[in-house]
Amino acid sequence: MGLLKGYTKEEKSWMMYDWANSAHSVVIITILPIFYNTVAGYTSDAASSMNTWGYCTSAAMLLIALMAPVMGVLGDFKGMRKRLFCGFLVVGVLSCAFLAVTPLLDFVNPETAERVGLAVLILYIVSQIGFSGANLYYDSFLTDVTSEERMDRVSTMGYAMGYIGGSTIPLVIFLVMAGIGIDMLICLSVVFGLTAVWWTVFSLPLLKNVHQKSYVENQKGAFLVAMKGMGNTIKEIFRHKNMFFFLLAYFFYIDGVNTIIHMSTSYGDTLGLGSTEMLLALLLVQVLGLPFCLLYIRLSEKLGARFMIGVGICVYMGISVFGFFVRSVWQFWLLAVLVATSQGGIQALSRSMFGKMIPDKKRSGEFFGFYDIFGKFSAIMGPSLVAFSSGLAADIIRKAENIPADAPKEILVQISQQAAPWGVLSVLVIFLIGGALYFFCLPKYLNKEKETTHA
Repeated sequence: MGLLKGYTKEEKSWMMYDWANSAHSVVIITILPIFYNTVAGYTSDAASSMNTWGYCTSAAMLLIALMAPVMGVLGDFKGMRKRLFCGFLVVGVLSCAFLAVTPLLDFVNPETAERVGLAVLILYIVSQIGFSGANLYYDSFLTDVTSEERMDRVSTMGYAMGYIGGSTIPLVIFLVMAGIGIDMLICLSVVFGLTAVWWTVFSLPLLKNVHQKSYVENQKGAFLVAMKGMGNTIKEIFRHKNMFFFLLAYFFYIDGVNTIIHMSTSYGDTLGLGSTEMLLALLLVQVLGLPFCLLYIRLSEKLGARFMIGVGICVYMGISVFGFFVRSVWQFWLLAVLVATSQGGIQALSRSMFGKMIPDKKRSGEFFGFYDIFGKFSAIMGPSLVAFSSGLAADIIRKAENIPADAPKEILVQISQQAAPWGVLSVLVIFLIGGALYFFCLPKYLNKEKETTHA
């Protein structure tokens, strides 16, 4: 593949995992919410399906965030990073395989719909735990496979690889099957199963060729010592003010990015947009994601990763405002284009920017564990904020129009459609806080750190 010319075997194998796990990103994160909303439509509480999805997403992120520090410490011991990576990979893959069964179950009456909906939510949470846990170790392998000078390029090209095939091909297969008249539930079952197979097969290069080079020796009592040392790591992060303020800004702005990723199809479905049109728009995100990732690589080499992350934050502020006005399919398509410009770039450059800040590469797993905490705890806040804001707006609209809480389901669904844009607009607050920290607080500490290093 010409795009990978000039990269080492280890770098290519590491980047291929983005190709592998991106199938989960597009299928489970974007298609599954549409299926869940369909199942929820047969239950007695169909109007609040978007809110339920938001709270469950937050629950999944909370679980992985609480686990992240210990996971990071364990991954730093000799030989443990790949073993733990494999464990979470298996959890994620198996949950996707079980999800393939759910579309084939009977959910057309309220009682069975409740059970199937619950099964979907549980498997979704488990798949998110597997996906996020494996990603923590995948991210920490970055310092093992490349040099600090090449880190921005390698990290961003990893996201580009995901856009080339990992996200696009499974979604194309799903749309082709639906387009030739195959039953939609069978299509969903096949694509969930394909995600499990895809994720497994394309993880093999990393499992074979990527090895943990930086590690802590695994001696008797070493784990307890490392756990006690986590307090020192926290102190070290506080001591390196550039790292602390970066993580603080990252906490907010990446929350907005993740919220838009997780809630986009649920939001569109709540507004009554067609599933096929939304999925075609998401396919457009994947197709455009590659050239924009390559553009981010080129511009970061000229203007710096810090500048390009700032550009991404500004783009997402605009996305939050524009999302409030989305009411039709063409507007959703335009929103998809805006997301495509910065989704991969801002995530990839954030990962490499933090990787270059780590003072002790032998403890990269531990530091990336805290990086993951900030990312996952922020992902708890965003979906919950969307769910709370849209729910509050729905209550205000309902009371203003003197509509009782036990009104017919059709009326409550209409109110939810009117309230949903306020949930999306609430994400702007998160970007404004993250942007303020990134643009006004972080720079002076980055400059101080450079002065200290040169001295």
